Amino acid sequence: MGRSINLEGKVALITGASSGLGKRFAMVLSQAGAKVVLASRRIERLKELRAEIEASGGAAHVVSLDVTDYQSIKSAVAHAETEAGTIDILVNNSGVSTTQKLTDVTPADFEYVFDTNTRGAFFVAQEVAKRMIMRGGGSSKPPYRIINIASVAGLRVLPQIGLYSMSKAAVVHMTKAMAQEWGRHGINVNAICPGYIDTEINHHHWATDQGQKLISMLPRHRVGKPEDLDGLLLLLAADESQFINGSVIAADDGFGLS
Repeated sequence: MGRSINLEGKVALITGASSGLGKRFAMVLSQAGAKVVLASRRIERLKELRAEIEASGGAAHVVSLDVTDYQSIKSAVAHAETEAGTIDILVNNSGVSTTQKLTDVTPADFEYVFDTNTRGAFFVAQEVAKRMIMRGGGSSKPPYRIINIASVAGLRVLPQIGLYSMSKAAVVHMTKAMAQEWGRHGINVNAICPGYIDTEINHHHWATDQGQKLISMLPRHRVGKPEDLDGLLLLLAADESQFINGSVIAADDGFGLS
C-alpha cells in the first residue's frame, strides 16, 4: 500500500521564499497540504509565488522579513501567526554568500554573511520556538518542526567560500544545540546540508569553464536540482519524523565522501 506525506492542517513559515530553494520548499509544502507563509524582503516576488500557489489550489500568505533586523523578525513571526495561524513548521532558509579568499574578507563582508546565515537563522528559530514552547508540546500536542538549511560547506570547507563555510558550520552546531534544548517541548530541529544545486542564482555558472571544471570533479559529474531535496524536506516536516531530532543530513550526491 502506498503512503504519502499529508501536511493538511499545518502552517509552515519559509524564509528566503522569494527565489531558489526557498521558493521550491514553499511549493512542495503547499502541495502536501500545508498552509504556507512566504517570507523575505522581496515582497513582489512573494506575491507572484502566492498567486502561483493559490492557482494550484493551495493557501499562501506573504510577510515582509529582513532576517538581519531583530525587530523585523519579531514582527514577521507575529504577522505570520495573525494571518495564517500558529506555526507548526519553520523552514529556516535565508542565506547569502561571498566568493573570496579569507585574507580579502572585510568586516563588512563578515557581517553580511554571518548576520544573515547565522545570527538571522538563530533569531528566527528562537522567535518561532518561543511561541511553540509557550503553546506546549509533547505526545498530546501537535508535533513541531524546525528545519535549518545549512550546506555541505558547513561539513567540509570549500575553496573561495571559507566565510560561507564558517557561517554554515555554525548553523550545523546551532541545530544540535536547539534540538537538545527544545526536544522536550515537542520541537524537532534538524538540518539539511545541500550540495551543489542548480538554481536561478547560479544557473549561468554551470555553463562556464569554471563551472564545467567543478562538475567534472563531482562524484557523478552532475549538479542537483531543487526537486532533489523534496523527499527529505517532506520527511523532516512530517509527523512521521518524530524520532528524528538533531540530525544533520547531507543531500550532496555523495560529494562529502570524496
